[in-house]
Amino acid sequence: MALSWFIFLSLFTILLTGQCSDAQYDNRKAYIVYMGDKEQIEPSTSPHLHMSMLQKVAGSNVAPGSLLRSYRRSFSGFVARLTEKEAQQMAATEGVVSVFPDEKQKLHTTRSWDFIGFPQQVKRSPLESDVVIGVLDTGIWPESHSFDDKGFGPPPAKWKGSCQVSANFTCNNKIIGAKYYRSDGSFEEDDFKSPRDADGHGTHTASTAAGALVGDASLFGLGSGTARGGVPSARIAVYKVCWSDGCNDADILAAFDDAIADGVDIISVSLSSGSEDYFKNSIAIGSFHAMRYGILTSTSVGNRGPEPETLSNFSPWSLSVAASTIDRDFFTKLQLGNNKSYEGFSITTIGLKDFPIIYGGDAPNTTSGFDGSDSRYCFSDSLDKNKVKGKIVFCDGFTFGRGPILAGAAGLVMFGRDPGEVSEIFPLPTSYLTTEDGTKAYIYINSTRSPIGSISKSNEATNKLAPLVVSFSSRGPNPVTPNILKPDLAAPGANILAAWSPVASISGFVADKRVSAYNIISGTSMSCPHASAAAAYVKSFHPTWSPAAVKSSLMTTATPMNANLNPDAEFAYGAGQINPLKAAFPGLVYDAVEANYINFLCGQGYTTKLLQIVTGNNNSSCPEKGPNDGTAPDLNYPAFVVAASPAQSINHVFNRTVTNVGSQTSTYKAKLVAPPGLKITVNPSVLSFTSIGESQSYSVTVQGILDKKIMVSGSLVWDDCTYQVRSPIVVYVLT
Repeated sequence: MALSWFIFLSLFTILLTGQCSDAQYDNRKAYIVYMGDKEQIEPSTSPHLHMSMLQKVAGSNVAPGSLLRSYRRSFSGFVARLTEKEAQQMAATEGVVSVFPDEKQKLHTTRSWDFIGFPQQVKRSPLESDVVIGVLDTGIWPESHSFDDKGFGPPPAKWKGSCQVSANFTCNNKIIGAKYYRSDGSFEEDDFKSPRDADGHGTHTASTAAGALVGDASLFGLGSGTARGGVPSARIAVYKVCWSDGCNDADILAAFDDAIADGVDIISVSLSSGSEDYFKNSIAIGSFHAMRYGILTSTSVGNRGPEPETLSNFSPWSLSVAASTIDRDFFTKLQLGNNKSYEGFSITTIGLKDFPIIYGGDAPNTTSGFDGSDSRYCFSDSLDKNKVKGKIVFCDGFTFGRGPILAGAAGLVMFGRDPGEVSEIFPLPTSYLTTEDGTKAYIYINSTRSPIGSISKSNEATNKLAPLVVSFSSRGPNPVTPNILKPDLAAPGANILAAWSPVASISGFVADKRVSAYNIISGTSMSCPHASAAAAYVKSFHPTWSPAAVKSSLMTTATPMNANLNPDAEFAYGAGQINPLKAAFPGLVYDAVEANYINFLCGQGYTTKLLQIVTGNNNSSCPEKGPNDGTAPDLNYPAFVVAASPAQSINHVFNRTVTNVGSQTSTYKAKLVAPPGLKITVNPSVLSFTSIGESQSYSVTVQGILDKKIMVSGSLVWDDCTYQVRSPIVVYVLT
C-alpha cells in the first residue's frame, strides 16, 4: 500500500512538474534586447554572452528555451521570451541600450518613371550593375520576367551575401541574395518556407526599384506598356521579413543585421515600426547601423493620412517617402436601367451586363442580428445571402468588398466620401461613385421596381492635376523631432504597375481567384522603391558618397510641388517630387556623418553612456549644451523647420555647411522666398568654391511672429547658373 502511494505521488509530482514547465513559458512573450555596436563583443561569442545574460534574469532552466535569435553581424542584441518583470531586469543590465516587445508591423500598401522625367534612355553609369538594393518585404517571385538575369555577369566582388536555396527557390545573377526570417518559428498553411513571395507585395516593390524591362506588361490589358524598374541593371538582395500575419520587429532587425554585413548599397523598407523612441524602433535602429556602414535606408511614411502627425519612419538618418499621383487614372462606368451612366473610381478587370441591383440597407442579415442600419454599409456578415446573391449591391460609404463577396454578390457600387485620387482593385466588379453621382444612382434604385445596372471594364484616363500627394499618404509634422522635416520628399505611389506573385490574388482576398504576373496597386509602399531606385542611381555615379550626401542630392533637386493642390504643403510632400536625373548631379550637398547624428541624439536626451554602447566608441560624448542644445536646428539637414508656440516671437538661427560636388570653380548666390510676416536672412549670401570637395558654411536666421496662420513656408536656393540647390523653409505653430 505504501509503495502504491509512493508511485502515485511520484507520478503526480512528475505531471505537476511538467505542467509547471509548460506554464513557465505561458506568460512570456518575445522581447528584443538591443545592445548597440557589435565591436564590443566578438561575434562568435555573442550567443554565449546572450545566453549568460538570459540565465541571470530567467534562470538556467528556462533560458535555453527562451533565446530565439542572436544579432551579431552588424550590431549586437538578441530576441528572447521574457516575462514583463524579466524584461525590466534585462533593461537595467549593464551594456543594454533598450528592451522592447517584438511587435508585428504592417506593410504600406509602368509609366511612373516616364512621368517624373526619368525615361529608360537616360545617362547610365557603367557601375549601375555593381549597385545592390536590399529589399525587406514579403519575398520575391524569382521566375518573373522582371528578374531575368540575361546579360548580367556574376555578382560584384564586394558581395558577401548568400541565397537560401530550397526545393522551390534559387537565385540568379539578378537576384544575388535571398533569405527569410521567422523568429517565432510559426508558419501559416499558405506560407512558403523560403524567400518565395506568396503575397505579391515584395515582388512588386523589388521590380519597381530594379526590375528588368518587360514589354506588353499589364493587368488583364489595363496599364499596358513596358514595365521596368528605375535601375534595371542593379542587383537585388531579398530579405523576407513579412508573412501573412505581418512583419515581426525581431525579423526586421535580423534582416538589417544581414543586409549590412552582406554589402548592400541601399536598403528599401516599405513598412513601418511604431515606437517613437529611436532605440526601441526596429527600423530606426537598423537604419542607424546601416548609416554607420555607408548605406542609406529608404522608407515609406505610411498610409494613415490625411490627418497631421501620422507618419512613421521619421529618423533623420533615413529617407522618408510620401506617395504622389502620376498622370494616369482608372475609371469604371456604371450604366443604370434608366440609361443614365456615371464614372466611378476603381480597377475592374471584368464587366457585368444588366444585373439586378439591390440596396444593402434593404438586405440585412436579420438571423445574425443585423438590421438595415448595418447592412447599408455592407459590413462583413451583415448582408442576407439569399437577397444579394448574383446581384450588384449598392452600399453607403467605402468598403473593400469583403461583405458583398462573402454574401455571393456579383458586383459592388458604393458612394459616400469622395473617392480621392486612387483606383483600388476590389474582389468583384466595382464602381466607386462620388457623393453627387451616388445620390442620383440611389434615387433610381429606390424608386424603381426592378432596378438593373451594368459595370464596365475599367478605362484609363489622364490625370491632369498630377502630381499631388494622395490622401492616404501620412502627413507631418515630425511627431518625435518637430524641427526635422518629414516627409523628406514624395515619389509616385498611385496606380503603379509592377510584377506580382502569380499565386496571390490581385485584390488580396482569398475568395478572389484572379491572378496575374503584373498588378496595379497603390500606397507609400510603392513610392518607397521609387526613391530607393533614385538613390541607387545617384550611388552608381558616386559610390563613395555618404547616405546623407545621397539623401541631400535627392531632396535639394526635388521638383517643387503645388501647395494650392496640397494644402498640407511640405508636411505632405517634403522637399517635393523626386527628380533622379538632377539628383545625380546636385552641385552642392549637405553632408553628415555619425558624429553629427550623435550630437543630434544628445540633444534628444540620450546620454553619453548609452550612445557609447550604441556606437561601441568610448570617445562618443555629448557636447556642452549651446544656444540650440545641440538638437535638430544644427543638424546639417537640407531643410529648415521652426516649430513655434502660438504668438511666439521667433528669432531662430540655423547653421549649415555645403560641400561642392559640381563645377570645380563656382560661385553660388542665395535666392530667398520668404513667407509674408517673416524676415529671413542668409549670411553670407554668396559662397565661392575653388575645388571639388571644398566646404563652406553659412547661417539662416528666421525672425517674426506667426499671427493666425498655423503654417507658412518659403525656400532657399543656392544658384550658380548651372546648379540650383533648393531647401524648403517651414515655420509652424505647435498645437
